[in-house]
Amino acid sequence: MKDKKYNHSFARKLTRWVMLVMFVMMSGLAYLVYVFTKELVVENNADAVHVSMQAYGKSISSVMSNVSVAVKNNLFDVEKNVNQPLQLQAIMERIVRQNPHIRSCGISFIDNYFPQHGRALCPYACRKDSVTVEGMLMKAQGNTYLDSEWFQEAIAADSAYWSKPFFDSVDGKTPLVAYLYPIHDSKGRLVAILGADLSLLFMSELINDQYHRFEGEGWAIEIASNDETNSYVLANDGTYITHYDQRRILRGNFFVHIKDADKPGGAQDVINKMKEGQTSHNEIDKLVRVNRVKNFLFFTPLEGTDWILAVSMKEISLSVIGIITSSMMVLLFALVMMVTFLVCRIAIVRAANPLKQLAATADQVAGGQFDTPLPVINSHDEIHLLRDSFDNMQHSLKAYIEELKETMTAKASIESELKIAHDIQMSMLPKTYPAFPNRHDIDIYGLVMPAKAVGGDLYDFFIRDEKLFFCIGDVSGKGVPASLVMAVTRSLFRNIASYTQDSGHIVLALNEALSVNNDTGMFVTVFLGVLDLASGHLTYTSAGHNPPLLLTDGEVHVVPCDANLPVGVMPGMQFSVQSLQLKAGDTIFLYTDGLNEAEDAELRQFGMDKMQQVALASSTDPQPLIEAMTHAVRQFVGDAEQSDDLTMLAVKYTQS
Repeated sequence: MKDKKYNHSFARKLTRWVMLVMFVMMSGLAYLVYVFTKELVVENNADAVHVSMQAYGKSISSVMSNVSVAVKNNLFDVEKNVNQPLQLQAIMERIVRQNPHIRSCGISFIDNYFPQHGRALCPYACRKDSVTVEGMLMKAQGNTYLDSEWFQEAIAADSAYWSKPFFDSVDGKTPLVAYLYPIHDSKGRLVAILGADLSLLFMSELINDQYHRFEGEGWAIEIASNDETNSYVLANDGTYITHYDQRRILRGNFFVHIKDADKPGGAQDVINKMKEGQTSHNEIDKLVRVNRVKNFLFFTPLEGTDWILAVSMKEISLSVIGIITSSMMVLLFALVMMVTFLVCRIAIVRAANPLKQLAATADQVAGGQFDTPLPVINSHDEIHLLRDSFDNMQHSLKAYIEELKETMTAKASIESELKIAHDIQMSMLPKTYPAFPNRHDIDIYGLVMPAKAVGGDLYDFFIRDEKLFFCIGDVSGKGVPASLVMAVTRSLFRNIASYTQDSGHIVLALNEALSVNNDTGMFVTVFLGVLDLASGHLTYTSAGHNPPLLLTDGEVHVVPCDANLPVGVMPGMQFSVQSLQLKAGDTIFLYTDGLNEAEDAELRQFGMDKMQQVALASSTDPQPLIEAMTHAVRQFVGDAEQSDDLTMLAVKYTQS
């Protein structure tokens, strides 16, 4: 009874997982259908909106072009009669009468151009109704258009342009825009501004006409002022030029009502594009909140102006079709899942019995009983293959455990030998500090950090005949081979330096000794110095090694080094000797390339600049200097594995 319950529990769990996977897949497919349908609706409506906006923009541009052309066509007569106010009044009446979109037209002369008429004179014509046009000569002595902002700007511009929208000074309600054109006399002097006023209410009429024309273009589009879709003409700063609520015209600002929807910064991105005169496309990232409601926003600049035509469409109106389609698919998927559940349930229960037997046998094998007999499987399917795999596993486990025992024994032996080799190698290097406690003319400190158990870096120093002999070296390669060459090099340095004080001779002898029978081709970069403790005179030879740093007078300099080859490359090489005069308090810092070429996880190197910065910021005493450099490189490398041996040696000359 217990086995049967276990078997059915497994079947239920597996069936649930299958159903869960199918549910996730079907839900994802339903979501994709919803997104695809929604994008299709958005694209269809976006195309219709763009067609409508293009036609609307052409209509507006046509009206405004007619106004500007009407003004330009009469310029010859205006400039010809520039000194005859009555003739100019008649011309203004003709301009208004011939163009039904022009509300009024006038020529505003500069200050005292006609002294006999007063300070300001403006031949003017205004449309009273669809038939009557009234002309007059407007005169004034006090505050007039001469002091107005629009007149001053037009005079300064001295070129034709459309003014900013404004309200009619007569009724205070009708929004207007004026086409301003400078008038010059026969001598080319600017004497007046010709302005033709255009009522912006014609744009609302064009919107309504455009709505009826494109009403059937999209699935859910309505290019008119209604609950789902709104169209606006905006100034470059977002001020409404047209709005279904006329109280907002030239008073409200569209940009104030735009907020982020789902994408942070999306609203500001849309505003910036509108101000820059760009045209929207039908991407989903145009989704913004307008008056707290998610809308798709489409916009385009109006040709010949810095105005913007914008259409906002509520997202929900475009999402209904996608929601309905995806809901129908979810219902269909639910029916398919119920049938699948029953089929999977029966199949999994039948397949579970042999698996249970194999599981029981696997438990015994896992307990160490590798000779446990496996159950007999009569079917020739994947379960039978699984049974054969268990059989192979039993035999493989026996062989693997025996091999593992031998491997672990050998590994333990190797690790023990490497530990001994490491201790031997470290014992060969100076490790007692202060190195010369009875001397007050020199301070020295060194540190080596192998990349493996043993490494190929070395440093050494000793005093003979009041001269400090010191060296640092880096053997090519790492590990045990490099450690053997390192031990030989250190011993040769001690022996050769016992008979000569010439750094060049020491390096030359090292090269000859290491080049003999060098079948492995390994070489050593060496920096070797001999410091006269009485005078501070340093002679040194660099054999392909990194140039040291000199810390002196609060500054850090790179010690110049000749380009010599490393030792061990070939016999018969000559090595140059260089010299340097140290002052009391000077410190020379030696290192291997494991410091400047140390890499972090992103393969960036520590570098010479970083070394000089650390050296400049730390103490010149050897031990604090090396500890600061060690801390800096470890902090730079972080969790990255050490790629090369790292050795540092610092020598400070105190001249006590």
